[in-house]
Amino acid sequence: MEDIRKKLFELSDEKYKKFSLSLLPETNNLIGVRLPVLRKLAKEIVHLDYEKFLNSKSEFFEETMLKGMVIGALGKNATVELVEAHLKEITNWSLCDSFVSSLKFINKNKSFYFSFIQKYFSSKKEFEIRFLLVVLLNYFVCEEYIDEIFNILEKVYLKDYYAKMAAAWLISICYVKFGEKTLEFLINTKIDFETFNMAIQKIIESKRVSKDEKIALKKLKKTQIKC
Repeated sequence: MEDIRKKLFELSDEKYKKFSLSLLPETNNLIGVRLPVLRKLAKEIVHLDYEKFLNSKSEFFEETMLKGMVIGALGKNATVELVEAHLKEITNWSLCDSFVSSLKFINKNKSFYFSFIQKYFSSKKEFEIRFLLVVLLNYFVCEEYIDEIFNILEKVYLKDYYAKMAAAWLISICYVKFGEKTLEFLINTKIDFETFNMAIQKIIESKRVSKDEKIALKKLKKTQIKC
């Protein structure tokens, strides 16, 4: 880890660090390394003693992100145990989303990984839920799983902000790919009004949704009912 940490500081970009801090104001351990640079480094690490690196303690944001990218770069050699262990280190949306986008090997074994993520259906931890939902939007928005996704959205624990945002993002992707089914879901869903309105807003912001659709969707927005 010390050698890799030294390398990360050599690759630091102060301008990018300032930009990243604006997106992650609660994160105070940034080095400032761009994502393409981290991905390149991850591919190098898989040919070294990557297990030692993955088992070492992270002190900086980029170290944790790099671990996720290394797991992704392992491809078919990655294990669910590695995924589970790394998920415990995720403390913000950026680490979560970057990790999930690295797990492209899921595409080659969807059935197996859909079964794997079911363990998080009943989780109440914000970033486990976000992980679940971002995995779904990256790899499972297809004919085979679309109805399963709607069932999950109705049952998953949506109390924390970054879980709600992931749910809204997922619904917007579903709408773009399965407009009629998603509209039916929106009309009948019992998800909380805040997540619902976030989803409508995400759909409206999409360039792949027509002007007329956006006008109709705006009318679906809900007002909170206070008791």
